[in-house]
Amino acid sequence: MRTRLIIVFLVPMTVILLALGGAYAWSVARSIQQEASSQQLGDLGYFLTGARQALRVGNPEVVEDEMRRYSELYDTSIAVFDRSGALWASGERQPDAADEELTELIGLALSGRRSDPTPAVLPWSYGETLTVEPVFDDGNVIGAVTISASADTPRGEILAHWLSLIAVFALIIALLFIAVIRLASWVLRPMLRVDRAMAAIEHGEMDARIADDTGPPEMQRMIRVFNQMAEEIERTMSRQQEFAMNASHELRNPLGALLMRVEYLSTGLDPAWDPEVEKTREEGRRMSRILETLLNMARTGQTDSSFVLVDLGELAEDRARAWADVAAQAHVSIDVSSDDSVLSLTDRTSVESALDAVIDNAVKFAPPETSIDVSVQHDGEGCVIAVRDRGPGLDPAEQEQVTNRFWRSTRDQNVPGSGLGLAIATDLLESLGGSVQISDPEGVGLRVALHLPGRAKG
Repeated sequence: MRTRLIIVFLVPMTVILLALGGAYAWSVARSIQQEASSQQLGDLGYFLTGARQALRVGNPEVVEDEMRRYSELYDTSIAVFDRSGALWASGERQPDAADEELTELIGLALSGRRSDPTPAVLPWSYGETLTVEPVFDDGNVIGAVTISASADTPRGEILAHWLSLIAVFALIIALLFIAVIRLASWVLRPMLRVDRAMAAIEHGEMDARIADDTGPPEMQRMIRVFNQMAEEIERTMSRQQEFAMNASHELRNPLGALLMRVEYLSTGLDPAWDPEVEKTREEGRRMSRILETLLNMARTGQTDSSFVLVDLGELAEDRARAWADVAAQAHVSIDVSSDDSVLSLTDRTSVESALDAVIDNAVKFAPPETSIDVSVQHDGEGCVIAVRDRGPGLDPAEQEQVTNRFWRSTRDQNVPGSGLGLAIATDLLESLGGSVQISDPEGVGLRVALHLPGRAKG
């Protein structure tokens, strides 16, 4: 985020500075060139007067001495051409220009017109600047004067100014970069602390708080609200843990007493009741395991899972038999189908509890004289236990909410229930690395699929 913030601030500023710097650099180059051109034109005007006098009397020596001294002093070439375009007088240094260019400019001057302005001089420019002026006498052109000088001097001045400008702008950009980094850190540091605190709470550190509330006023206010929310969450979790411990005490004792009562009563029953007594014992033991699992989830958010190789087909058959009497009272049958050898390395108690919650929900909403289909299948790299009923089903919006705790459809308020069954099943499956999927097959009833990761074939 800090990188994006720096880019957002720094890039536009850099672009603006570069645009302003480029305009200023061009202005400096033009100013230096114009100054050099003005100096050159001033010197040319001086030699125009001398050339006019020399051409009148026909004696080049009138101006050659002066041209020679000027050429030696300023390393500049001065030359006078007569009406025919022939070189008539010059200093020791001859004009350093291409013959064609020089001939063209002289021809232009002898026709009575000045040469075009000198091209722009830039740091990478080389060669000479050349200016040609006609010599007039009583309105008639009697010759032309040329002045040419190396572009090194203005080019050097322009380069020096540009380098200074680059250094200044580099310093400005560096200072802006430092300022933007400090600003980004000032803005983002509180956000990073909030992010770390949220991650700590997510990992179970409910006492995580943000001590430092520096930064923008908006961030300070957010930090205060976050700390208040964290304190409220911690209080809520503490109350939940207290409830779990109280519930553990209140439920364990009656359940233990119930199992002892079953053992006492079994001593007076006919041996023919032994299978039913054993089923009752097993259900009691299973209820104890479920209680421990649910209470551990309430305390820590995690199940104390014991992973073993479970035959999901056998498990589904077992739970279907356990719910057969309840289903019969509702005039509903439970049919189980299974692929061969659907084995999964998972926690049996958690899967049983999740499947019980789904079957319980299906029995509640299945119309009389219908069947509930329980299928166990291989699903790619995993396994799936699907429970389908023929009840009223749910629309897509309701399917997204059905796994929320305490949610119930407005159409089913008269059906007994707490709205926790599918929510508990979802929590249990997610604790095993699985998932719950809700669908309405062919628009009839509801299909709840318990997906378990990984499988093993016997």
